Amino acid sequence: MILTISGKSYGRIDRIFVDPVYQGKGIGSHVMKLIEKEYPNIKIWDLETSSRQINNHHFYKKMGYQMIFESEDEYCYVKRIKTSSNKASVVTNKDMKNSQYENCNLANTEYYQVNLKNSSFVGSNIMNMNMSNCNVSQSKFRNINFRWSSYADLNLSGSKFNLVTLGGVQFKNTSLGDEKEPIVFDKCDLECSTISNSNLKNIEIENCDIVGMKLNGILIGNLLDLYNKVKS
Repeated sequence: MILTISGKSYGRIDRIFVDPVYQGKGIGSHVMKLIEKEYPNIKIWDLETSSRQINNHHFYKKMGYQMIFESEDEYCYVKRIKTSSNKASVVTNKDMKNSQYENCNLANTEYYQVNLKNSSFVGSNIMNMNMSNCNVSQSKFRNINFRWSSYADLNLSGSKFNLVTLGGVQFKNTSLGDEKEPIVFDKCDLECSTISNSNLKNIEIENCDIVGMKLNGILIGNLLDLYNKVKS
């Protein structure tokens, strides 16, 4: 099981899997109850499941989840629980568009299913912000301190990174998506970087400083020298 806990009150079940050999024995139900017990302050749980997995729909409804969205490919469920974290001070269903907030203390606030489209955050401290299951497409980040941030389970297709400091950054388990759009590195400093266990088919390296660059422990410079000797 993989969970995403956002703030104090909201949780998301990203993945739950029970081996088919052990399904139908109450293991899934028991685990779901243990999760709610482990996080007693979570008042809203979200999850998504494939529209083709009919048994999942019955299971989630049995566990108290309600369907809030369905498409040809997936269903979205939510479960609301009365907890000690429920407070009368929760602001709900308010139209607050076009508002401006300056020099306000909004530390430790939580936002769930809010519309912040076209909003701007300038000169603000949003350190330790926890964002999950949100639509941030077409957003712009400029002059931002993202040090020691964590990014997982993202769709960055078509994004552009310019004038970015990447010291110590790690890319793991990435893909090019269904359309296989290639990645472009142009005028980038990749000195002493390591690429391992990756698919590098049809990659082209042009006009680059490859001093000390190795392929499976062999200096590329030596390989090129040997190639040029054979070619001549």
